[in-house]
Amino acid sequence: MRVAELMQTNLQTVGPDASIADAVVLLADSHVTGVPVVDGRGRVLGVLTTTDVLNAAAETAGAEERERLFDQTTVKEIMTPRPFTITPETEVKEAAQQMLYLEVHRLFVEDEGRLVGVISQSDIVRAVALARI
Repeated sequence: MRVAELMQTNLQTVGPDASIADAVVLLADSHVTGVPVVDGRGRVLGVLTTTDVLNAAAETAGAEERERLFDQTTVKEIMTPRPFTITPETEVKEAAQQMLYLEVHRLFVEDEGRLVGVISQSDIVRAVALARI
């Protein structure tokens, strides 16, 4: 089975110049723990995760500084750059092995340099539970 058969394609994305405040709302509203950061051409620049946000917030001294962080800091300042990517033709087993080896929860799927989907550990476990692979 190929990644194209399991990947999620209805993705929420964020631009690198978006504020952390806007990105946090997107994460919360989308019920996801990470969102791809893409440029105007759909190329993946990074990933913003809840861990990135929590790490940045933990470095602030108080509520005022935290508010300033969320309003004045851009996504590109705290995102994890250069996330791991695969192609839609990658075998699901290989994607799972890469996630385990790289210790990541998701891999972004690119076709000709553009983001076309994401596959997560949860997607693979769900497929196993439904005996699809």
